[in-house]
Amino acid sequence: MLSRREIKEIHATSLKVLETVGVEIDNENVLKILSDAGAHVDFQRKMVYIPGKLVEESLKRVPHEVKLCGFDDKHDVLFAGNNVYFNPGSTALYMIDRETMEMRRPASKDFVSFIRLTDALEHIHAQSTAMTVSDVPDHLVDRFRFYLILKNSVKPIIAGAFTIEGLYDMKHMLEIVLGGEEALLKKPSLLMDVCPSPPLKWSKMTSQNLIDSAKFNIPIEIIPAPQLGSTAPATLAGLLVQHNAEFLSGFVISQIVNPGVPVVYSGSPSLMDMRHGTGCVGNIEVAMLSAAYAQIAKFYGIPSGAYLGISETKTIDAQTGLESAIGLILGTLAGINCITGPGMLGFENCQSFEKLVIDNDICGMALRLARDLIVNEETLAFDLIKKVGPGGHFLSQKHTLKWFQIEEYIPSFVIDKLSKPQWERTGAKDALKRAREHVDKILKEHYPKPLPSDVEQELDSFMTRVLKKAKMKFVKIFG
Repeated sequence: MLSRREIKEIHATSLKVLETVGVEIDNENVLKILSDAGAHVDFQRKMVYIPGKLVEESLKRVPHEVKLCGFDDKHDVLFAGNNVYFNPGSTALYMIDRETMEMRRPASKDFVSFIRLTDALEHIHAQSTAMTVSDVPDHLVDRFRFYLILKNSVKPIIAGAFTIEGLYDMKHMLEIVLGGEEALLKKPSLLMDVCPSPPLKWSKMTSQNLIDSAKFNIPIEIIPAPQLGSTAPATLAGLLVQHNAEFLSGFVISQIVNPGVPVVYSGSPSLMDMRHGTGCVGNIEVAMLSAAYAQIAKFYGIPSGAYLGISETKTIDAQTGLESAIGLILGTLAGINCITGPGMLGFENCQSFEKLVIDNDICGMALRLARDLIVNEETLAFDLIKKVGPGGHFLSQKHTLKWFQIEEYIPSFVIDKLSKPQWERTGAKDALKRAREHVDKILKEHYPKPLPSDVEQELDSFMTRVLKKAKMKFVKIFG
């Protein structure tokens, strides 16, 4: 998307924004940290002006990769180079009801099923706090949904907090599961999301989450979310300047607090559809912007993330597949390390079980597309072609048995590959019906590896105490 010269121009303009326009930070702790580090701070106006030298010094400290550990070794992920991993979109207020196919608010039981489904899907590599459950008070939702993931999956977690206290409780729950603070440092299993508020502002809560994550050495994903033409300029280059400045402001804070704390350069840019006043994430420009700032991340030597594979639709239809596939495929080809969005629709505000299993196959296809063609003596297959000769076939050859399993992406039965007579004999089902059946099968058959009984008991006891403080009764119904 960008030439090296253009990346340098965006970088230089971002530094000019940080030095002369500044960033508003509604947090006295962060203002003091930046002032002590050499930034110019107007404490009365809560404005910070970050010199370019401070940015350049911070860029020298950051690790070039971020490792997240699963709760078993086979689910570890490494955000580095052009490695690509997928996780569901996060913090949806709604879900598609599996019976009525209508949008509704999710309850904890719904989220547990979604976690179990995610745990089973091959190309969804990490869990996310995908739903904002409605049966828990708002100030407890962040830690309660985190607790449900720990109880029902062995995959690493990408999450955010809605409160300052929530991050501390999430850290404590991880220590319970992993075996203490030292174990958490050795086996980082959480990527903590923090989001500046466009344009050029950090709230008290998110900036505190940022410095607390850095202090605890929890890997951080910084997610600017500027909107083209609304909370950012209407030009792609202008949005990239603002996006980059917002990222760098948080990045500098993290490196001042804890030099070398792992960071992912992420984002969730959108555009405003000026016809309807809606914020859109499925547009081609969002994929272009994500690919562009991923290039900037690679220029800095920092792993990248993006919100892609999301559709504006309110039901699963052709547009859903169109927008999701474009985002997931282009993001994979751009080498974005952490792609968040499978399963999500409704303007980044709704989760669908059925879309998640369809997107799982799109992710598999995208990963296949990103793999190099293998060209060597065996794959060129001259001797085999000579052996079979004109008019023969390759079905009975050992070479075929070996290589079709390597070369072909074989999708789940959600993707229709039947002949018309076969399709009719099996019920003439469309993709949505096949996806519903696939979800049913997984939820019937897949039960994630349980926690050790003593760990589960300690985790339950901790959550019981948290709920009692809120005068809620703990009911053990979540698996």
